[in-house]
Amino acid sequence: MSSIIRQRVGKYIYLYESTSYRNEEGKPRNKRTIIGKIDPQTGLPVYKPEYLERMAKLGTPVDVPQIQQSFSIEDIRKSTIKEFGSFYLFENIAKEIGLLNILEDVFPNTWQFIFNLASYLVASGEPAMYCEDWIAKTESFSVGSMSSQRISELMSSVTLEERQKFFEKWGVYRSEQEYLALDITSISSYSQFIGDVEWGYNRDGENLPQINLCMLFGEKSKLPVFQSIYSGSLKDVCTLKTTLAQTSNVYQGNLMLVLDKGFCSTKNINAMLSDPQGIKFVIAMPFTHSFAKRQVESERKDIDRIENTIVIGEDIFRGISKKRSWNTDHRIYTHIYYNVTEAVKAQEELYGHITKLVQEAEKDPNNPKYASDFQKYLIIRKSKKRASGYSITIRDDVVKEKLSNIGWLVLISNHISDAEEALAIYRLKDVIEKGFMRLKNCLDLGRLRVHNDNSMQNKVFVGFIALILMAHIHKVMLAKGLYKKVTMKKLIKTLEKLRVQTVNGNRILYPLTKEQKVIYKAFGLAEPL
Repeated sequence: MSSIIRQRVGKYIYLYESTSYRNEEGKPRNKRTIIGKIDPQTGLPVYKPEYLERMAKLGTPVDVPQIQQSFSIEDIRKSTIKEFGSFYLFENIAKEIGLLNILEDVFPNTWQFIFNLASYLVASGEPAMYCEDWIAKTESFSVGSMSSQRISELMSSVTLEERQKFFEKWGVYRSEQEYLALDITSISSYSQFIGDVEWGYNRDGENLPQINLCMLFGEKSKLPVFQSIYSGSLKDVCTLKTTLAQTSNVYQGNLMLVLDKGFCSTKNINAMLSDPQGIKFVIAMPFTHSFAKRQVESERKDIDRIENTIVIGEDIFRGISKKRSWNTDHRIYTHIYYNVTEAVKAQEELYGHITKLVQEAEKDPNNPKYASDFQKYLIIRKSKKRASGYSITIRDDVVKEKLSNIGWLVLISNHISDAEEALAIYRLKDVIEKGFMRLKNCLDLGRLRVHNDNSMQNKVFVGFIALILMAHIHKVMLAKGLYKKVTMKKLIKTLEKLRVQTVNGNRILYPLTKEQKVIYKAFGLAEPL
């Protein structure tokens, strides 16, 4: 197997054909043969005639740029060289999934600007203020300057009506027979001028006011399909009714929500059961809800049997499904699960921790480092009979209560009757959690560096477009096993090395590397011309 490598010698860069083989002892070796060099004026490869002739005989002719034969030195000096490969991927992904057509339809005057900015966020993950530098070195849609001032103007120009129209069209287009996972994240802000920025439960544990960002993801396509912004002080359960109302016109009869414990309330469940659109749902129940506690207690003695075993991936559960009365009008499928491994691990960790507490209490029952845990798990009394002067008793009732729900999970559904199917659906919900993580960490949206409501909404909207691209890239990388070789960042950087030179209006594409060809093939894309 051979490959082409570059090596700088002095002021020149030479091209070598590197061929791998094994010697007589079976040890791997490489043989290098010089086949050309890089033209310092054009940056293009110049191959030796004998190499070109040999490759032609082998049936794999080499594309040779004819720039030195077609243009003058002055033409070449005035030419431009830009990165091309990553934007080619983004643009073709957007075409394939229908995103580009909808952007063009909804934003006829600004769609290219929006897509450029979203592509920049995916490629760099840097603040938007550096977008101008990226545009200068990247062949993208021609929109003129993308300075901070122009971006600020964009953030103010897109209207609420346009955003709503986009979500409606995108939702209808992506409306597939798939489950939609719904979740909420917090995005912190220093701004005092954004109306929805308020103090509330911050999921990142930051001491800052925030907005709440609610998003729906398709669990087949792995693509974001809707998002909405709420006041930072609202709890998860308060936003469900509004989100369902906003999406009802799009997903008529084709909506199944996969919801976390934060959305579980009797009011929300009753609302979904009574919804005229016939919403289907799977929702996890917290053990603060009496219904969940009753289900666990009813199955605690009998669930640990081989016939109740469910295997999903590398995880093993016990699972039982029952149909239970929810209220006077409805019955629901109730799925109770027990993870023996998780329960045993938690028990061992807790027993070890309490044993350490007893040892520390015997040394110093007033140790401030362990004061709260002493109070929680131990009863410490003065005793003349003990050498330490104290008697220490473990609070078994507290330990039992602590372990009572560890390893247990309760899911309820108005549609899914099988325990294994319900659990598999619920566990796929991590796609939305990973999406939120990418949104905040990779797209520079962990802080809202804007100072009014409309600009804030539009910045999050551009992040949504970028997240669609990232979600599709992530899906393909998983399906094709690309993560075994590269990270998403490395994949994008590999493609960015593909450049295009423009001389007197003529585009000359640099040769693709083996890695670039593999990436484009994985995404089902033709190699660029």
